[in-house]
Amino acid sequence: MERTARTLLETFGYAEIKIPIFEFTELFARSIGTATDIVEKEMYTFQDRDGKSVTLRPEGTASVIRAYIEHHLWTERPLTKLYYVGPMFRHERPQAGRFRQFYQIGAEILGTANPLADAELLTLLDRFFHALGVTPTTLLLNSLGCSLCRPAYRDALQRFLRDHAADLCEACRRRIDTNPLRVLDCKREECRTITQHAPVITGFLGPECIEPFEEVTSSLDATGIRYRLEPRLVRGLDYYTKTAFEFTAEGLGAQNTIAAGGRYDGLVEALGGPPTPGVGFAMGIERVVALLKPGLTPPPAPDVFLAALGKVVRPHMVRILTDARDAGLRVETDYDQGGLKGQMRRADRVGARYVVILGEDELAKGAAVVRDMTTKSQTEVRLAELVSHLVTLIPPDSNRRSN
Repeated sequence: MERTARTLLETFGYAEIKIPIFEFTELFARSIGTATDIVEKEMYTFQDRDGKSVTLRPEGTASVIRAYIEHHLWTERPLTKLYYVGPMFRHERPQAGRFRQFYQIGAEILGTANPLADAELLTLLDRFFHALGVTPTTLLLNSLGCSLCRPAYRDALQRFLRDHAADLCEACRRRIDTNPLRVLDCKREECRTITQHAPVITGFLGPECIEPFEEVTSSLDATGIRYRLEPRLVRGLDYYTKTAFEFTAEGLGAQNTIAAGGRYDGLVEALGGPPTPGVGFAMGIERVVALLKPGLTPPPAPDVFLAALGKVVRPHMVRILTDARDAGLRVETDYDQGGLKGQMRRADRVGARYVVILGEDELAKGAAVVRDMTTKSQTEVRLAELVSHLVTLIPPDSNRRSN
């Protein structure tokens, strides 16, 4: 899965960035928002030895932006496209699709407000899910407005929620004044029932938000990517503006979001950088894996299995393994050196095409026996010529050489 993602991301022009496992707590409080569930309840926060508060990263975007600002990356590339792969940490109740240490693949485009960048990310995710065979997925799409149109919507939503406060859960009653949009994302049935009748943000959007959103949807229409407009879709982080989206999939239960993101045009400036528009996504690796065929991915079948017999052959066994792997061959062996029959059974079980048999008798002759596991034919080959002989036997498409 990660290999597919890296190949696709680099095809789209993204470079990988390695972000720290922990940062100063202030970074996440400023970027994510102090009134969010993540900051209030879910972050793993500790005092460092010098008294500084540090936090295991709960998400990746804030760390990417911090690095972008600290190293002035905009001076190197006005349009910066980055991706990351790695673990995140949130103190949540473990359940299906939700873990305290979980893994994400994320990507960010910094330096353009063009809606085509939003459409590019959505296209990339769509192509990724198709490459993995993860279908059907549903793309939910909304606009969260901007600093010009969101205040009026926030006021209207607060008025509605105050009128229905008695019927909301305790957490949502607190959010009315601190973060009313988060009430729309509450999963409790009583809150969902009430917010079905709440005003929607699309009725408050000005032309500065309507036109970019229409360009995103028209770009998706042009590429044949299906989506569903969801006017109550909000994100759990305060920094999002304008485009917001989620990819959901069937068969995951309540935690059915496999990727999500949106635009965050004010985040870089809020964290001390220059005014820089941005858009990005994060994808939950465990949730996508849950949609794939269950079970561990088997290692690739070896090209050659080395059946070595006797203590005296061990130094030669190491040399043959090393030389063959240097030549690009996949070679396995039985390090415990069981009997020949047992080693042949293991070679058959792992799917080796050829077996090299090297015992004391063969070593005395300066040769080894090469057995074709398909035809059962055997050939005696001089040790000095063994690796070059094996290379000629392995078809080019299965002889994977490392660069």
